[in-house]
Amino acid sequence: MAPPSDPRQNHLLAALPDAEWERWLPLLERVEMPLGQVMYESGRVLSHVYFPTTAIVSLLYVMQDGASAEIAVVGNEGLVGISLFMGGESTPSRAVVQSAGEGWRIRARSVKDEFDHPGPVMHLLLRYTQALITQMAQTAVCNRHHSLDQQLCRWLLLSLDRLQGSELVMTQELIANMLGVRREGVTEGALRLQKEGLIRYVRGHISVLDRPGLEARTCECYAVVKREYDRLLPPRLAS
Repeated sequence: MAPPSDPRQNHLLAALPDAEWERWLPLLERVEMPLGQVMYESGRVLSHVYFPTTAIVSLLYVMQDGASAEIAVVGNEGLVGISLFMGGESTPSRAVVQSAGEGWRIRARSVKDEFDHPGPVMHLLLRYTQALITQMAQTAVCNRHHSLDQQLCRWLLLSLDRLQGSELVMTQELIANMLGVRREGVTEGALRLQKEGLIRYVRGHISVLDRPGLEARTCECYAVVKREYDRLLPPRLAS
């Protein structure tokens, strides 16, 4: 069994000033985040904010007919549950664990208290929120204007930035659901990337063999998102 993760594997928690960190540490609760777990449903009031450490969470918009598409990914660079401290309490999106791991959570009331007394935590979370909104906007543009191969490369790179190592455990069906495309399209795209020596895909395990090659193959959207995260967040938070 793997040892429990350190809360400061999450870059937002690691960036807390010492005084705020000492105050938050007793309030943090470690949680398992198994593949497919729904962290929150559309329209539900959130009870906690989650800080992934070794897991990746996909934020999805779900249509009335059940179809869904990913609008952002969150891993060890950020948190799940911005609507709670932005004042909306709930959101029309759904949050689902796309790569199993661990994280830490803190109760809603504790986070709201930080916003009742503005300080470094509030400013840090607001900067993160701006970066996340940029990712959401760029995802929408990318899905409209760029090829499936480019979208797949962008998605792989964003996911890798939020994990330690160069391997993802992910089925093609799950990737298709995230991108809102047919499974056959993902299969063909993955095979092309594998043929070019950029990745290796075996039974749900995707290993990135040539990251610079992936970055050259993807569209501008990945670089736009990464630059905004690097600009808005402290250097230790940069992906």
